[in-house]
Amino acid sequence: MLVLISSAQSYAQQVLSLSQILQEIDKNNLALNAYENRIKSQDAKVEGARSWMAPMIGAGTFMTPYPGQTIEDESDRGAFMISAEQDIPNPAKTKAKAEYLTAQSSITRSEQKSLANLLRARAKELYYELIIANKKIAYQRENLAIMQTMRKLGEIRYQFNQGPLGQVFKAEGRYHEAENMILMTQSNIRSNKIALNALMYRPASSDFRIDTNYTVVFNPLPVLDLAYLSANRSDIVQMDRSITAMGLNINQIRMEAKPDFRIRFDHMSNYYSMMPRQFTIMGMLSVPIAPWSSKMYKSDIKSMNFEQEAMRQQREAMLVEMLGMTKSLESELNSMQKQLGNYEDKILTALNKNLKVTMISYQENKADLNTVIDAWEAVNIAQLNYLEQLQKYYKMIVEYEKNIER
Repeated sequence: MLVLISSAQSYAQQVLSLSQILQEIDKNNLALNAYENRIKSQDAKVEGARSWMAPMIGAGTFMTPYPGQTIEDESDRGAFMISAEQDIPNPAKTKAKAEYLTAQSSITRSEQKSLANLLRARAKELYYELIIANKKIAYQRENLAIMQTMRKLGEIRYQFNQGPLGQVFKAEGRYHEAENMILMTQSNIRSNKIALNALMYRPASSDFRIDTNYTVVFNPLPVLDLAYLSANRSDIVQMDRSITAMGLNINQIRMEAKPDFRIRFDHMSNYYSMMPRQFTIMGMLSVPIAPWSSKMYKSDIKSMNFEQEAMRQQREAMLVEMLGMTKSLESELNSMQKQLGNYEDKILTALNKNLKVTMISYQENKADLNTVIDAWEAVNIAQLNYLEQLQKYYKMIVEYEKNIER
């Protein structure tokens, strides 16, 4: 039991960096692993693409009179026949089918990468929210300690008739509000950890700590254009491969215009021993260019050409929209950096100084407790606004990195 307890404690104290979490998701996430078997399944189909249909064999009588019929000559008794038949597909058709099936696994591989990109973005968002929550809870505990001190000072002053009782109750109410905020933040931390454990395929109750020293940095691409997105976005690559696969499918359908072959061999042993044994061998050729049969594959080719062109246009529209969104994110992130700098260097600094001055004035009996509470609330609101802006900033970074698949 001691060993189990100590191992559980060490596991609970495990510090997971963002890179470790991303590695565990790539390794253990079942949704990603399922794609591997799907890819193997599609590759396995390629092996049978060039196979032939199974041969047909049969046995029976040939030109045998019905029972009860009059036979004028022994040679009219018919014969026992053995038959064998084999369909031989056109090699061009089997080659086109193999090429089309080979392209399917490459589409699935791109789809897997696209899902991995989404899961990485989700993990980053949850991890950054934990960073924000740790900052928030540090602020909240500091503010709780300040209000606890103010409440005690108010109680002492009330006892010496240096302050009204209402201010003491107001400070007590603010103190318990601060407690509730801490409880809410702790609940959010637990929820985010459960979500990250699910992504890593770990038990929901598994506890860990994040790297609180991790710094989120916005590094815009020096060159962001359509060529970069075309080469790096897995969903765009997936569309490219789907368009290529559709072209291979069109080629496969076009091969329907080529003939297939069939060979048939029949062997007859006559029931009349004086008659010789006979055989029939036939080679057959399909005629798919006949007008009543060619309409089917010609209409399919025409339809798929239109669909392929539609996919090309959709791809171009996605690229242009994606580039515009990512460029817009770059601009917003640069503006957000300046706003956060103002919060860190000016707004929070000034309000904290105001709170300290107000507390000193209260201790020197130059201000009342309401003034201190107002200054304290101003700091709380500014801190909350700062953290909300910071969380929005982090989410925008996640969205930017998801768009460029970093």
